[in-house]
Amino acid sequence: MNVLVFDIETVPDVENGRKLYDLAGLNDEETALAMMQLRRQETGRDMMRYHLQKIVAISVVFRSESDFKIWTLGEEQATEKDIIERFFAGVARYTPTLVSWNGSGFDLPVLHYRAMLHSIQAPNYWETGDQDQRFRWSNYISRYHFRHTDVMDILALYQPKAYVPLDQMATLLGFPGKLGMDGSKVWDTYQTGDIRAIRQYCETDVLNTYLVYLRFQLMRGQLDKVAHEAEINTVLGFLEGHQDQTHWQQFLDKWQGSSHAPSPAKEETLI
Repeated sequence: MNVLVFDIETVPDVENGRKLYDLAGLNDEETALAMMQLRRQETGRDMMRYHLQKIVAISVVFRSESDFKIWTLGEEQATEKDIIERFFAGVARYTPTLVSWNGSGFDLPVLHYRAMLHSIQAPNYWETGDQDQRFRWSNYISRYHFRHTDVMDILALYQPKAYVPLDQMATLLGFPGKLGMDGSKVWDTYQTGDIRAIRQYCETDVLNTYLVYLRFQLMRGQLDKVAHEAEINTVLGFLEGHQDQTHWQQFLDKWQGSSHAPSPAKEETLI
């Protein structure tokens, strides 16, 4: 079975913010500040409504029977439309189990609004059994189907008061967690033009999500201990093969320096 773990990073959609809030004449920084101020007055929080969250990165872990990859969709200069089209094209091509941490509460709703904004078609993703009976009892839209596995939502038994941050859960399990950046810094980083740093941050987040997902699969009996160890070794093999990339070197160093340091990767890593 194919598994696609995903995570998105967003910034305020200042272009449409000017349109909705009559902010013509302000530059991007001023527009974002105005949008945040309006949002604080409305809710007490800075966070933009989902339709005004512009996607600047989607990072994924792809796991099939014979392959393991981590990357960020599109080139650094890719448009939001191109990034989203690539995501839904992957869903259509591989029909994977989608895995996320709070994907139901944030990532997917943002993707829905932004895909609609760009007129992006994704019939495979929206299928619920009308055209393909396989999706009647297992589709991406239902909260209680595993075709999209929102690990945070499931662990909390769908109770918002029981939600926990990915960084804290990953750290408790002995995984690296955050590596010097968090979501609050994405807008400032974006303004400096450092898209690469945002993409690398997103990639480390999505790998943390995959590692937590593996522990969840072990807990629910979908992986036994031997298979779980093999998957951990697959991840270690990837990291050891990409130590020329600073974020992966830092991820590996922090993981191996934790109190739950993994064993060195073995010769055989794929299950």
